[in-house]
Amino acid sequence: MNARKAGLGFILVTLFLDVLGIGLAVPVLPRLVGSFHSGEGETALTYGLFMAAYAGMQFLFSPLIGCLSDRFGRRPLLLTAVVGQGLDYILLAVAPDLWWLLTGRLIAGITGASIGTATAYIADVSPPEKRAQNFGLIGMAFGLGFIAGPALGAWLGQTSLRLPFVVAAVLCLANAVYGLLVLPESLPPEQRRPFDLRRANPLGSLAALRRFPAVTTLAAVQVLLFLAQRGLESVWVLYTSHRYGWDVRATGTSLACVGLSVAIVQGGLVRRILPRLGERKSLLGGILLTVLGFVLYALAAQGWMIYAVLCVSALGGIAGPTVQGIISRSVPADEQGRLQGAITSLQGLASIIAPLLATQLFAAFSSGAAGRPYVPGAPFLVGALLQIVAFGLAVRAFEKRDAQGAASTVQA
Repeated sequence: MNARKAGLGFILVTLFLDVLGIGLAVPVLPRLVGSFHSGEGETALTYGLFMAAYAGMQFLFSPLIGCLSDRFGRRPLLLTAVVGQGLDYILLAVAPDLWWLLTGRLIAGITGASIGTATAYIADVSPPEKRAQNFGLIGMAFGLGFIAGPALGAWLGQTSLRLPFVVAAVLCLANAVYGLLVLPESLPPEQRRPFDLRRANPLGSLAALRRFPAVTTLAAVQVLLFLAQRGLESVWVLYTSHRYGWDVRATGTSLACVGLSVAIVQGGLVRRILPRLGERKSLLGGILLTVLGFVLYALAAQGWMIYAVLCVSALGGIAGPTVQGIISRSVPADEQGRLQGAITSLQGLASIIAPLLATQLFAAFSSGAAGRPYVPGAPFLVGALLQIVAFGLAVRAFEKRDAQGAASTVQA
């Protein structure tokens, strides 16, 4: 039992450090990329490529690493990933040019693909009656990482843009030593399965959506919401630095506030709001609040306004968990894994597309070039448009569900 608790503790620390490392990099990586460029447009395009490359590696390697952990056990894959993350942060700290930085982001995407294996470890060691509780700890680890990472990155980045990567490397390597000492294997040899290349194919899971025609529209809603959110995250530092002149501390502080607001809404308010409003009002109202937030981000003339808008936009965060809950109840229990795998693959593709689209828009409309309007908030306006489309699809999905329910009542 003590070994099981120690293993669970290591997993939670690892997930926290995963998100902490991402948060450490967010306030400083755009500026580090910019140190190799002379203009904001070039910086934005290169940074978008870096983010897309990171997401692409996660998309490609997540199913592969998951299959390898089913074959060889969770422990070797997890420890390898943690060591790889530490070495990757060292590479980012000393990278002499953009090609080295890009290599570092590719490696980070591969090692970050082990999050699924960490989740599987928790499922292995958790008895059924405590599984939901332990999965809730994952959300806590992610939330704390998103709060602490940007704040710490902003503080360290004032000294040096590379110092946050050094600190992240030390934390990851220290965690690897800790895991080597305390982490037991969670998957017994008799429960392992042979490696199957078809299961390791990330595109194969997308075909599984054809098995669930009842949820395809809602899946599209979820992906559009995800696409808009990832676009916002991709240009947040670029936009606030360009428009308000925010330094590393200011952008890091704002990102920590974003993480805190997400933790409050999704960790506490969702459970209170959803039962009172119901699924329809929660989803549609959440989308409209997010649309309003995106438009106000684009129009905010002064930096302090961002924090006022954040209160509105954060409440829109109820939409994501609501649509996820509706989708999960629309298929039988023995199809949950396949459905969630397909949606995760779609979100992976969105994570590749969103940075490229958002940074291209920012580069195109923030330069003030002749013949082109100056609209630095263009990525947010396009994000709002995507969510308006999601709103229309959600209305259609509810109407279809109501029609099916009425038909079932008549037949009865």
